[in-house]
Amino acid sequence: MQKSFSDFEYTQARERRQTRRDRFLAEIEACTPWNELVAALEEHYPKSGKRGRPPMGLERMLRMYIAQNCFGLSDEGIEDAIYDSFAIRRFVGVDLGRDPVPDATTLLKFRRLLETNGLTERIFQTIRQHLANKGLMMREGTIVDASLIAAPPSTKNRDKQRDPDMHQTKKGNQWYFGSAT
Repeated sequence: MQKSFSDFEYTQARERRQTRRDRFLAEIEACTPWNELVAALEEHYPKSGKRGRPPMGLERMLRMYIAQNCFGLSDEGIEDAIYDSFAIRRFVGVDLGRDPVPDATTLLKFRRLLETNGLTERIFQTIRQHLANKGLMMREGTIVDASLIAAPPSTKNRDKQRDPDMHQTKKGNQWYFGSAT
């Protein structure tokens, strides 16, 4: 398969620096028993030949679903992430020059299929068991994202009282005031 210019450009850039997202997705790639998961889901996944749009590849949808859960994204968020991030696009297996990107509605239908058949827990239990066999474990966590935003240079409100939602922080020699949202 011939690489697109985008693939070539990204490969050249990755030789210089690998991002945290690249490393994380490589770890997920290495520790996920893809063939086992696809085999477990195959009997429930719709086949081609019916009326309407042909289904996307099962492994592609599974990869999109796992990436969505790893990064805590909505259906629309993972669709956008595939367009925005080469690392996620490569993990999911989409070449924008050749392949259609599964849209948010397609992923929603896939999630409902998994939930209806009780397969969501089965996917993550299979991954957890695979990791346990390698002496590893997976735990849920929280990613906190804080931004510094411009705000008036005071932590007091109109009543001259400190607003409990307002905080201050120093970045370099500059003080910032605002809420951590």
